[in-house]
Amino acid sequence: MATLEIRDLHVTVEAENATKEILKGVDLTVKQGETHAIMGPNGSGKSTLAYSLAGHPKYTITGGTVTLDGEDVLEMSVDERARAGLFLAMQYPVEVPGVSVSNFLRTSATAIRGEAPKLRTWVKEVKEAMQRLNIDPSFAERNVNEGFSGGEKKRHEILQLELLKPKVAVLDETDSGLDVDALRVVSEGVNRVRETGEVGTLLITHYTRILRYIKPDHVHVFSGGRIVESGGAELADKLENEGYEAYAKHDGVDTKGGASA
Repeated sequence: MATLEIRDLHVTVEAENATKEILKGVDLTVKQGETHAIMGPNGSGKSTLAYSLAGHPKYTITGGTVTLDGEDVLEMSVDERARAGLFLAMQYPVEVPGVSVSNFLRTSATAIRGEAPKLRTWVKEVKEAMQRLNIDPSFAERNVNEGFSGGEKKRHEILQLELLKPKVAVLDETDSGLDVDALRVVSEGVNRVRETGEVGTLLITHYTRILRYIKPDHVHVFSGGRIVESGGAELADKLENEGYEAYAKHDGVDTKGGASA
């Protein structure tokens, strides 16, 4: 059973010529088949956790450990983390000019699987996954995220998730910028992957609306760079009713908006 273990994780970032500690001792275990929702106000460190797990160079690990199936994730390069089974769906997917979606997906699958997928089988696999996500076939020949709408970018992220079949998927505010129809389609894609029981999911979100479609096994409240409360799906209902005001005492978190860390 694949397991992501985060222990006492501390992370800093350089901001305005100063070093700022964002994560201040995060402890979390995500097992294969489980879905964990990380919720919290803007600036609480949710996205910092996602990008630190993926190996973004902007963030410096100053303490703690992260292991996947007992292997030290923090000693891995970004591509090694992906090959080990760690997947990140970004809040703001970047454009990759000159690289078509079809080439990007097949190259990624080859890197993950260790060999190129057989072309006829692969084409069928991609076509079926795109149909499930209501993606037009012509999408495959467009450059990655270039000129994509917000909904198209997020559908492309979930397309990757379905095709690459990671051990642990970190979904950073996948609901951001989606209308109701796109949210439903994206959520259905996430649920299809979850239903295989082969993926541990870490769903990072600011709002509860996506949890109406994706039911978490565990909910964790993030504030001041750490998890301050954990519970079941009922905790999300509490946050829907009461907001994050009760957690504002944790290290100057802005509960009324602002840039996410």
